Amino acid sequence: MVQPDPSKLETLVEIDNVTFGYDRNRTILRGINMQVPRGKVVAIMGGSGCGKTTLLRLIGGSLKPNQGEVHVNGFALSVMKDREMFALRRRMGMLFQFGALFTDMTVLDNVAFQIREHTTLPEVMIRDLALMKLQAVGLRGAAYLMPSELSGGMARRVALARSVALDPMLIMYDEPFAGLDPLSLGVISDLIRRLNDVLGSTSIIVTHDVTEALELVDYVYFMSAGAVVAEGTPAEIRASEDAFVHQFVYGESDGPVPFHYSAPAYRQDLMEETA
Repeated sequence: MVQPDPSKLETLVEIDNVTFGYDRNRTILRGINMQVPRGKVVAIMGGSGCGKTTLLRLIGGSLKPNQGEVHVNGFALSVMKDREMFALRRRMGMLFQFGALFTDMTVLDNVAFQIREHTTLPEVMIRDLALMKLQAVGLRGAAYLMPSELSGGMARRVALARSVALDPMLIMYDEPFAGLDPLSLGVISDLIRRLNDVLGSTSIIVTHDVTEALELVDYVYFMSAGAVVAEGTPAEIRASEDAFVHQFVYGESDGPVPFHYSAPAYRQDLMEETA
């Protein structure tokens, strides 16, 4: 049986020099080092395609790094057996992008699904626990609605209730604010922070929403082209002099990520058209 590394217990998630690619010709992550302290909310930010969601899959154990190691709660994931990994995943919650609710189940059954899957509790207790989680996100009154009857913001809140159904030690969020109106976004942001603190959990958020994330999280890792290019507290990130981070945080149209796609000189193209 795999034993935790005592030196890795201080942080809940530790990523040591991780490199990953789906094949030899396409490296997604390069030399990633991250530490996620217990009880904190940490954001992973960066442009589309930089490897943020792949990193969540490595932390969840569904992918294994080509090089380096991922430790969760002191355990090295690469040496864990399937049974041990399944037990560890029971202590993780995941909020998928756009919620990913089961469309043929009621709201209550969506939240109860994990409890039924991972415990042998009697049905009456499962029902009460699911209602308790729905109450926490303000949707106990929607328990018997179907997902098709929910607004986008309500569906995201149900998905959040499902992700915390088993009081996980680690909750991962993949773009939790995508497609939400300002009111729903504010509600979800407040719930993420409040549930993390009340449950004593640790949260990792992958997001493009700079404004909301910097108000919510304790620490930020910025990624570009599969590598960590900057890290720090929200205040440090706002004040960063790194050109890429500054462009991303302040939404500037030109910078390290250029406005113009690579092309020959404009005059040259015009000359060719008139030749």
